[in-house]
Amino acid sequence: MTSDPISLRQLVPRAVRRGLGAQVARIRGARLERQLARLASGNETIVAGPWLGEVGFELLYWVPFLRWFTERFGIDPQRMLVVSRGGTRSWYQPFAASYRDIFDQLTPAEYRRKHDERVAANGEQKQRKVLAFEHDLLRELTRDIRSRTMLHPATMYELFNPFWWMHTDDKWVLNYVRYRRLEAGAAVVDLPRQPYTAVKFYFNDCFPATEENRAFVRRTVEQLAARGPVVSLTTGLQLDDHGGIDASTFGVQPFPADVPPRDNLALQTAIVARAASFVGTYGGFSYLAPFLGVRSIAYYGDPNGFSRRHLLMVRSALHTIGADDLLDVRASCLTNRENF
Repeated sequence: MTSDPISLRQLVPRAVRRGLGAQVARIRGARLERQLARLASGNETIVAGPWLGEVGFELLYWVPFLRWFTERFGIDPQRMLVVSRGGTRSWYQPFAASYRDIFDQLTPAEYRRKHDERVAANGEQKQRKVLAFEHDLLRELTRDIRSRTMLHPATMYELFNPFWWMHTDDKWVLNYVRYRRLEAGAAVVDLPRQPYTAVKFYFNDCFPATEENRAFVRRTVEQLAARGPVVSLTTGLQLDDHGGIDASTFGVQPFPADVPPRDNLALQTAIVARAASFVGTYGGFSYLAPFLGVRSIAYYGDPNGFSRRHLLMVRSALHTIGADDLLDVRASCLTNRENF
């Protein structure tokens, strides 16, 4: 019986691999920055998107990257047209004057089908490649724009890969982002006059759908409701692989059932912005509250179910805007039930 050959990766010390990775990152970063400079030097409308990924990546990487791009190259906001979904226009202001929503072109069912097809084609949710359907989608949404060019999320993913692959630290990302507090639009629903808690629990890799986690959600929401008004952000939309938990069954104010898909994230943003605090599952959505200046208490059940790189980056991001204390990430099994 022969032993497996030793891989080159095993022979090269980790510090050397990291150094080489950082050097390659600098070379690729310089090349991508030159490409972005050429893009900025024209006069066409820059169509940024379509953004089809997760809320967390949009908040933590895509929005700040576009803000950096416009500031770095002095882009007139009138040239920037963002394509996303769910009414996230306010996240991109004031650096992008125009916004188009994917749900003006696709139904939620079509969006879900395209999501599954894209994951199958890319092998993952991240938009590392530009697919034909994305070109078609942008063409339909921007037919009235005579001269336009695309800035696709694949550029951002290529730029930030060295950080996600642990070849660089968070300073690498900070070179290419600008973090700011977000503003919210009007809340077009009646909200409690007293300070309220916004709640959004859903199942994901770090908060799996176990009986223990279901019981934890029920207990937590009931305790919050006993202390004051609670507003649920569970929408009923199933656009990706994250299953929601309808907290409204515990006697709290439900999310309106008649909100159009193109407005669902806009309304959730407005509700969170006016809340005294946010409580829910740890994941990308839990980043929204701190960027709005609202405290977020986010729970996980499985410590191996989430990326420490993203947690490192969101803490670094919040530090840059003076909001270090607004994200409290906790293990649900270790929680002091009276300390919200």
